[in-house]
Amino acid sequence: MIHSMTGYAIATAESPSGAFSLELRSVNSRFLDVQMRIADELRSFEPLLRELIAARVARGKVDCRLSITKDGAPSAKQSLNAQALDILAQLSVQAKRAFPDAAPLRVADVLRWPGVLAEAAMDEAQTRAGVTQLCKQALDELLAARAREGQKLAASVRECVAEMRRRTAEVAPLVPQAVAAYQEKLAQRLHEALGSADDDRVRSELAVFAMKIDVDEELTRLAAHLDEVERVIGDGGAVGKRLDFLAQELNREANTLASKSALQKVSECALELKLLVERIREQVQNIE
Repeated sequence: MIHSMTGYAIATAESPSGAFSLELRSVNSRFLDVQMRIADELRSFEPLLRELIAARVARGKVDCRLSITKDGAPSAKQSLNAQALDILAQLSVQAKRAFPDAAPLRVADVLRWPGVLAEAAMDEAQTRAGVTQLCKQALDELLAARAREGQKLAASVRECVAEMRRRTAEVAPLVPQAVAAYQEKLAQRLHEALGSADDDRVRSELAVFAMKIDVDEELTRLAAHLDEVERVIGDGGAVGKRLDFLAQELNREANTLASKSALQKVSECALELKLLVERIREQVQNIE
């Protein structure tokens, strides 16, 4: 199955510590590039998340965001931070000296001071298991989205391949006739220009010219590359780089076909092929 590099997923879960949320966004990239945005209290789980993502995603820029939201209700496991209280008391004394008429600190003011209320430490093993499950759930959703997009990209590439086959099939029978007609016309001009020149020289010149304008080899290679594109898509997997290489080869053959063409219809076909190859390359840029 072909996978796109574009996708989005989000997974949430409740725990005694709060509500966890893990969001995954992915876009196209030459390699796997994982960017992390994690809440400070969950920073220790970054290596775990990177390992889980790398095990299932081969290519793309992945933005992973892990956060935790607490309900705001006082927890029975909260306690006062003695060190923070000492610091606050010292600051209060200094402030009282600078502002003698200032009102003293109230209990509510003390409890609202950052760091005074210490939260109970999260259960490391329990949180790790929860984060692991959350990441797997988000990855399942992300890969499903990438697979759906990949099917659309594969269908678009197959349409371009079919159109390229149709165009080359139309001009292939015209090539021998065009070469023969052009040779005959050129032979007449050579006889007129060379006058008494022998036929061997004329035939030699015609043979060289025929080799220069014969595009049968290019059409054959085009067909072989198109076969390979369909085979790679059928095999599935992480084939974006291989398809990108094949698109370059298709473009090379289309350019050669245009440069060697001695027939208007072949030139038009080469132009259409280049446009179709460009469409393929645009789609391939998003394939994993």
